[in-house]
Amino acid sequence: MHISWKKLAIALAILPFVVVLAAWIGFFNVGASSGHWKITEWFLHLAMRSAVRTYALAVDVPEALPRHAIQPAAGHFARGCAICHAAPGEPRSPVVMRMLPQPPDLAGTVGEWSDAELFRIVKHGVRFTGMPAWPTQERDDEVWAMVAFLRELPSMDEATYRDLAYGERLGTAAGATETLPQALADCARCHGEDGFGRGPAIPVLAGQSEAYLLESLRAYAEEGRASGLMSLPAIAAGPQLWPDLAKHFAALPATQPGGSGDPALVRRGKEIAERGVREANVPACLGCHGRQDRSPLYPSIAGQPAPYIETQLGLFRAGKRGGTRFGHLMANAAKGLIDDDIRALAAYFSRSAAPSATATR
Repeated sequence: MHISWKKLAIALAILPFVVVLAAWIGFFNVGASSGHWKITEWFLHLAMRSAVRTYALAVDVPEALPRHAIQPAAGHFARGCAICHAAPGEPRSPVVMRMLPQPPDLAGTVGEWSDAELFRIVKHGVRFTGMPAWPTQERDDEVWAMVAFLRELPSMDEATYRDLAYGERLGTAAGATETLPQALADCARCHGEDGFGRGPAIPVLAGQSEAYLLESLRAYAEEGRASGLMSLPAIAAGPQLWPDLAKHFAALPATQPGGSGDPALVRRGKEIAERGVREANVPACLGCHGRQDRSPLYPSIAGQPAPYIETQLGLFRAGKRGGTRFGHLMANAAKGLIDDDIRALAAYFSRSAAPSATATR
């Protein structure tokens, strides 16, 4: 049978209207109970895998995954991912098993994806599956931390996972922080009971000023300071608990720095901290952060973990950290820092003792 081009063109022109009509009268069954046709399921998986593979080509993969940051990633996984994807000792919810498509048990499937593909999925999510995008698109460092955690997941036992995700005492479920003890338990999952942080990617909160901690919680919750890891617990605690949380961590005794580093790197960091980098318009760090009478909204940097300091200075330099009223000052100050300067400052401040900031609380 011969089909003319004219008839084919007419059929193609009518086809969209037929599809819209079929959708309008309810011809397509959207009920999940019946599942997909086999060809539909095949096509959706093909489209998803192909799209992830193609878009992952543009991902700049780091030389090494940030395994020092898997602890806060584990906490986030327990809060928002394990219910669908399971975790060691925590099977998927029976309700999740009725979803269409069914979320995979990641311990058995992450090996199917490259690091770049995992990054793409975690950061951007997957449409039509219920897989959400990362809470902020500004923090690739957090997404890479989650990729590092996922790489460890298949070989992780229950005890290791529970220690990483919950710490000394079990955290609360997402959104269930109505009381101060619940909120503190949620914070302690990453920041520890003592406020020193449970890993080098986590800041020391002990001894910071109440004003700074309160301002930071508000910035995270209102998404003025981008963080997929911090925005959710800050929102869950709510403004009614922020003052008490700030007061609690401010009252904890500050940590004392320890360890040793490259003496030349520390000396360079000390020089920048005291004098700045004049030719790059970088002011002296201690002019604001080292004074006893500094503004209560200026945090104490001394004693913070070096990897944390490096990450935050990099975010300031890239214009991706702010949210508090003086954040723009740090963004301007960090613009002239090169990578070696940032490493030097991190080495110096991580081994410096915090000044007695009598005017900060």
